[in-house]
Amino acid sequence: MIGADGLARCAWGASTPDYAVYHDEEWGRPLRGDDALYERLTLEAFQSGLSWLTILRKRAAFRLAFGDFRIETVAGYGEADVARLMADAGIVRNRAKVEAAIANARAALELPEGLSALLWSYAPPPRAARPASFGEVPAVTPESTAMAKALKKRGFRFVGPTTAYALMQATGMVDDHLADCHVSGDRAGV
Repeated sequence: MIGADGLARCAWGASTPDYAVYHDEEWGRPLRGDDALYERLTLEAFQSGLSWLTILRKRAAFRLAFGDFRIETVAGYGEADVARLMADAGIVRNRAKVEAAIANARAALELPEGLSALLWSYAPPPRAARPASFGEVPAVTPESTAMAKALKKRGFRFVGPTTAYALMQATGMVDDHLADCHVSGDRAGV
């Protein structure tokens, strides 16, 4: 789809100005770092059942509420923090997801290899060609299924295969920008 600025984007990336910025600057770009990937994992879990645009527009509030997604900070949250988060109208107030975010931070602290290394170990080899349409893009892959299983085994919550694949897309573990999209999620050197 050609945006108002004349650039070809994946159709969803041209649907709103918020999506255009996210699509062009973040989605599909290789991301590393335990805290950075914890943020994305947490936001993908909060997105479950909702529009990504809702989460994207609340991202600044999420960062403030969750201590900039520093794993060590969130892992130390207790019941008072759960109550604070449940009262915060700036974020999605779902107790199961709030508690999962805290549990996931604690689980991440226990990973000897670190969260980034664990997640990236499930990245598939780059495709020979980018998809021509979103009909060619899967919602789940063997790699995302294996990632979800490994995370659950280590105590993570709200990390099913679909959420794991969305994380892989968002963080450049796979490049699902369409063939005619101006953005390259190139993983060269990753």
